[in-house]
Amino acid sequence: MAKQPHLLVEPGDLTDVALLPGDPGRVDRIAGHCDDHTVVAENREYKVVNAEYEGRELTICSTGIGSPSAAIAAEELDAVGVETLIRVGTTGALQRGIDIGDMVVATGAAKDEGTTKRYEDATLPAVPDYDVLTALVDGAEANGEDVHVGPVATDDAFYAETDQYVENWEAAGVLAVEMEAAALFTLARRKGMRAGAICTVDGNLVEGTQKGETDEDELPSKAKNNVERAIDIALDATTTL
Repeated sequence: MAKQPHLLVEPGDLTDVALLPGDPGRVDRIAGHCDDHTVVAENREYKVVNAEYEGRELTICSTGIGSPSAAIAAEELDAVGVETLIRVGTTGALQRGIDIGDMVVATGAAKDEGTTKRYEDATLPAVPDYDVLTALVDGAEANGEDVHVGPVATDDAFYAETDQYVENWEAAGVLAVEMEAAALFTLARRKGMRAGAICTVDGNLVEGTQKGETDEDELPSKAKNNVERAIDIALDATTTL
């Protein structure tokens, strides 16, 4: 099989499980929690690293921003033999009382994006694999962490999330909004893979705090610190999958 055109990897290059941050820079942060790591490839928004954590071999691959680039990553990871995808990202809360730095484990993702519609009808669910979901929740408990567990929304248009959109999501009981989970859940289901997602809250749209507004960096300091904790939970989850 030819080398994949975006990830620049071939069968045999990667492991069976991949952690998927959006930001290529976060690949290095996750690798820093591991015992050893090797860069496999870098191209565009994609950085691919193989690592080892507590004796468990795993892959870390950035997906960039949004469902289109996440779907490309999922397609090419599947093509080279990866079986399990775990999104480790950030998200904006949609319910009062969910604080910056809190963590959300998704039980499903509203398909409020365009990518999955090219694959299937919008009525088909975008849901995580039960074993991956359970491993993330159990990993949080093992680390002494509380996480919010429930549905999220996946949206394409970061700057078009109007007050009406936010009110509708809040009224529906959706916990948070992010930009990749629906595509990853959908592609994984269609291809016989497993997928899950844990995200750290970087703002609360209902309470009026947006990403980047409370700190000079992209992430507020509390969210930045708790991203590290979410990484530990995801890594612990890989040891049971």
